[in-house]
Amino acid sequence: MEPKIGLALGSGGARGFAHLGVLKVLKDEGIPVHMIAGSSMGALVGSFYAAGLDIKSLYQIAAAFKRSYYLDLTIPKMGFIAGEKVKGLIRAFTKGNNIEDLNIPLSIVATDLCKGEKVVFTKGPVAEAVRASIAIPGIFVPEIIDGRMLVDGGVVDRVPVSVVRDMGADLVISVDVSVVKRQAAITSIFDVILQSLDIMQDELVHHRAVASDIMIRPQVEKFSSRSFTNIQEIILSGEVEAQKNLPAIRSLIENWKESQNEE
Repeated sequence: MEPKIGLALGSGGARGFAHLGVLKVLKDEGIPVHMIAGSSMGALVGSFYAAGLDIKSLYQIAAAFKRSYYLDLTIPKMGFIAGEKVKGLIRAFTKGNNIEDLNIPLSIVATDLCKGEKVVFTKGPVAEAVRASIAIPGIFVPEIIDGRMLVDGGVVDRVPVSVVRDMGADLVISVDVSVVKRQAAITSIFDVILQSLDIMQDELVHHRAVASDIMIRPQVEKFSSRSFTNIQEIILSGEVEAQKNLPAIRSLIENWKESQNEE
């Protein structure tokens, strides 16, 4: 009997490309991913992977990624970026699918700004749900779905361990790519917002580490969460950290199997 392995992919802006490195190592090493829960950038990467895009294609998309792909500035009433451009991008790469039609079960986490509560999408259009999950407050205009004003999932659940556990995962591997960059250069309103979010969420993620079976933390501290200029290095950091955790992951799987045989 094999365990159902769930992946919790956390928020972190551009640092979230490290998720690709983790996915590559798991794939190469034959460690299956049966379900994924993602917040913000974790939801974006998770949706592309769950839609069936192979690792090579994902690496190519990441390497070509530029701000111009998602930057559609608007008059700043609720955000600087309208988000329609990135929604179209997501829709194209996920082939206009609904979440329930993806190859791998996926949960997408967003935040209801008015009610202050977590919203988990397990069905409905992928593009809309991911667009909501990546809506960094103050930067992206909130996404309205079913009358709810939704923003970044990382606000309430940076690394959605409990969500993937609720999906039925026996073992949870979580990936945290959002760290507080110490001595960061704060030069714009975007820096102020992103650094503030990282600081506020830093303490919360320690509890996620306890709740997950394995937490992978790629060394992405030196990279800006809004800079898309070091993508290959960021991806490599995910590969390196996943490789380091392989013995622990294999041991975890074997221990789970032994415990099942004893019952």
